[in-house]
Amino acid sequence: LTRTGENYCTDPQGGCWRVFHFIEDAVCLDRVEKPQDFYESAVAFGSFQRLLAEYPAQTLHETNPNFHNTISRFRDFERAVERDACGRADSVREEIAFAMARREEAGTLVRMQEDGLLPLRVTHNDTKLNNVMLDAATRKALCVIDLDTVMPGLAAYDFGDSIRFGASTAAEDERDLSKVEMSLQLYEIFARGYVGTCTSLTPAERESLPLGAKLMTLECGIRFLAD
Repeated sequence: LTRTGENYCTDPQGGCWRVFHFIEDAVCLDRVEKPQDFYESAVAFGSFQRLLAEYPAQTLHETNPNFHNTISRFRDFERAVERDACGRADSVREEIAFAMARREEAGTLVRMQEDGLLPLRVTHNDTKLNNVMLDAATRKALCVIDLDTVMPGLAAYDFGDSIRFGASTAAEDERDLSKVEMSLQLYEIFARGYVGTCTSLTPAERESLPLGAKLMTLECGIRFLAD
C-alpha cells in the first residue's frame, strides 16, 4: 500500500502505478522446451480459472472490448476486405476464401454463451506460455502474469489460445510454413493439466474446449489477415 493506504499511486502525468512482489529465480518461455513446461502452464491457467469461478465476471471492465468476440472480429475482417485500403486483397484471395468458408462456425462459442449454454467466466484472454512464470529450478508453475487483458470471457478462449501458441511446432512468426503443425501430444498434455486442475468447468464447457483451440487460431489468423 501507499503511505496514504491506497493500492496504487498516480504520477503527475496521470499514470497509475502499483507494486508487486518480485518473484526471484523464475523463467518465462517463448517456446515449449519440455512437455512438462506446457503441462505446468495448463495447471497455472486452470488454477486461475478455478480460483475465480465464483467471481461475478459481468462486473469486470472490458479493457479491450470484443477481444475474443469472433462475430465482431469477423465483421472487422469483412470491412477490411471490402475497404481494401492498400490494394492488397487480390494477393490473398485464397486466404480470404479460407476464412470466409468458416464464417458461420467462427461465431459458435459466442452464440452458445448468448444462448446460456456456456457461463461467462473471468478469463485471462492472453494465455500464452510466456505469461506463466516457472520456477527456474523445479519448472513448477509459480504464477500467471500480464493481467491487463483479464475480462469477462469463456473458458474455451483461455484454453484455445494456450493451444494456439503452445501446441504449435514453430514460433508465431515462422515464415517456413512447412515447420508449422499442431502437436497432438502437446494438446493432450495441456488438456490433461487444464481440465484436471480447473474442476469448476461445466460439462458443456469441457466439450467446448477443442472448438476453442480451433476458433482462437482462426480469430488470430483473420486479425492478421485484416491488418
